[in-house]
This record gives sequence, structure tokens and C-alpha cells, in this order.
Amino acid sequence: MENNKYEKRGVSSKKEDVHEAIKNLDKGIFPNTFCKILPDIDKNNKKVIILHADGAGTKSSLAYLYWKETNDLSVWKGIAQDALVMNIDDMICSGTLGPFVISSTIGRNKKLIPAIVISTIIESFNELTKFYNQLGFKTFLAGGETADVGDLVKTIVVDSTVYSRFNKENVININIKPSNVIVGFASYGKATYENEYNSGIGSNGLTFARHEVLHKIYASKYPETYDNNIEEKYIYSGKYLVTDKDSETNIEIGKLLLSPTRTYAPLLKEILPYYKNKIRGIIHCTGGGQTKVLNFTNNIHIIKNNLLPIPPIFRIIQNVSNCSLHEMYSVFNMGHRLEIYTDEKTAYKLIEIAKQFNIHSEIVGYCEKSNKNELTIITELGTFKYSK
Repeated sequence: MENNKYEKRGVSSKKEDVHEAIKNLDKGIFPNTFCKILPDIDKNNKKVIILHADGAGTKSSLAYLYWKETNDLSVWKGIAQDALVMNIDDMICSGTLGPFVISSTIGRNKKLIPAIVISTIIESFNELTKFYNQLGFKTFLAGGETADVGDLVKTIVVDSTVYSRFNKENVININIKPSNVIVGFASYGKATYENEYNSGIGSNGLTFARHEVLHKIYASKYPETYDNNIEEKYIYSGKYLVTDKDSETNIEIGKLLLSPTRTYAPLLKEILPYYKNKIRGIIHCTGGGQTKVLNFTNNIHIIKNNLLPIPPIFRIIQNVSNCSLHEMYSVFNMGHRLEIYTDEKTAYKLIEIAKQFNIHSEIVGYCEKSNKNELTIITELGTFKYSK
């Protein structure tokens, strides 16, 4: 496989240049948390705050394509979920269970994105706020900004910003130890709080997945869905139409790629109040996929030797693209998007809790002392090494 196909499409799985740009910024009041923790603005020494921003990324471009092909507005509900979950789950990994205050940010090309799409997305943010409240999280929709920016945006960008003020004692400072084991929680399947099968794709690597999996016909039909600066051979180079069905799941390829990002909030709400003091780190395997943890380790060798089965969507991407598994694991979550570092006794208790939500989980690996930050993934198909 040709190297750096991901970068040749104008994206980066690890966002190295972004990390370089922010390396000298203040890291907050805790040295190693998943989200930056700020002091309370009212100078309450027992409280801290998080203000976090994220979004659905280029998944919204795929939603546009699918909607144009099928006239199915429901995909936009998933985009709102992607934009919100990518914030809330990051924040919960840092220790907060709310309250959460949400603001949405939508930038659209008005000539291509009509009012019905905007209404669907905004109403979906409202419905998601109610959903989190029903799950026991105090969640408030503060409003947001919807801008017509056709000069800047080809189709639509859907983001959100979330604020939380919570007790300092609940902050999870990542401090992974050589004796820790790793519990991986499946990103795929159908959790008890989900209405349909989730492919596990999440909101990372969608530029690569979309262009590698989908048929060249979409390049001429929807030039507004990609960057004109990309070389032609990297634009929609796959074999599938969005309405083609996967033989294993009997679900359309487009729907598998658009599966809304699973929230682990209900699961973590059951874990954190009882096991927080046993947890050495919670990693949301987003940008960087299974290598994400390397951003938070200190002279630790992470060995993942018992990963969950690779779900169909990632096998489809790998088979069509002929992408190496080494790169796949560094771009996609590959089956689990949440991992908790803890002791073995606690790990089995967390696995039992996950069963209550119909979320498959296993001890997927362990940690050893090292003189550098390194990760080894051991599978039946090969061993893959990473370092930072």
C-alpha cells in the first residue's frame, strides 16, 4: 500500500502540527488529564471547570452525500450526536459527570444546505440534551451560532462547545502504572440505550474511510464534498455505493460509515462514583486510534495483546484500501473507543458493569515499565509497534 494516503488527503490522524502549535500553552492546573482543567472562575478551591470544543469533522460531508442520494434526513441526527459525544465523552474521561452546558456551532453553505437540514440538526441537539437528562446527567442547551459561510464552507460544519463545573476531588489525573491492566470497551454492537446497531466507526478517520470505500461516481456527482487540491487518484477510489449492503450485517455501507458515535456516558456514570480511586487513566481512543494513550504515558510500555474482534466496518475499510493494519490501528479505534487502566481485580468488576449495558469488554492488555513511551499491539495478523 502507498504510504501516507491519509496525509495526501489533507488530514492527519495524530494532528502533529496542531500539537506542535500548542506545545507551549499552559496545560491547566493538573499535569496530565484527558481534557485541560481550569481553576474555578469564582476562585472556589473545591471546584474546577472544563470548556471543551469538538465536532463531527468530515463525517458531515458524508452525511451530505448520503442525504443527497437517499433524501434520508435522519443522518443529520447522527451528525449532531457525533458533535456532542466527542465533547462529553472526552470530558467524562477527565472526571466530570456534569452538569453540562452545550452550545452548538454550525457553518453552512446556504445554497446547498436548506433550512430543513439546519432544523433537523438543531432539534437533534435539543433531543440529545433531553436524552442525557433522562440518563441522569444535568444537561442544558444554551443555544449556539448558525452562520451562512459559503465562501468558507463547501457544505456544512457541525461543532459544539461544552462547559462543566465540578468538584476538584473528582478530577482523573492520568498516572498509568507498570502493574496496570487495560479494559477495552466495545465501540460497536447495540448498547441498551441505543436504538440500532452501531458500527463503531466514531468520528475519526472518516476522510480516509469515505474516499477509500466509496465509488468514483461520487467525485463527479458531488465535487462539493471534497477538497479540490487533493490529487484525483485519492478522491473516491473505492468500489461501494452508499446504498450497497454489507453481507455480514445487512446494513448499507453508507449507514455503517455514518453510525453515530457511541457515548459511554451511562457506563461511566456507573463506574466513576465507585471505582474512581482505582482508576489510573481513562483514554477516549479518538484521534490516533489505538495509539492515543501515548499522549499520556511516562516511560511506560503499553502491550495490547487481546484486542476485541475487529468489527465489520473496519474490515471493509482495510480490505478495500489495502491499508496496513499498522496504519489502521493508528487511525481508527478498530473496535474499542474507550479504555480504562486499573488493577486486575477492579478490571473484572468494570467488565461486569459493562455487561449491564450490553457493551462487550475485555482485559485487552497490560503495562510494563520502560525507558520510553511505547506501544505494542499483538494480533493473530501481526505485531505492530509505535512510540512517541
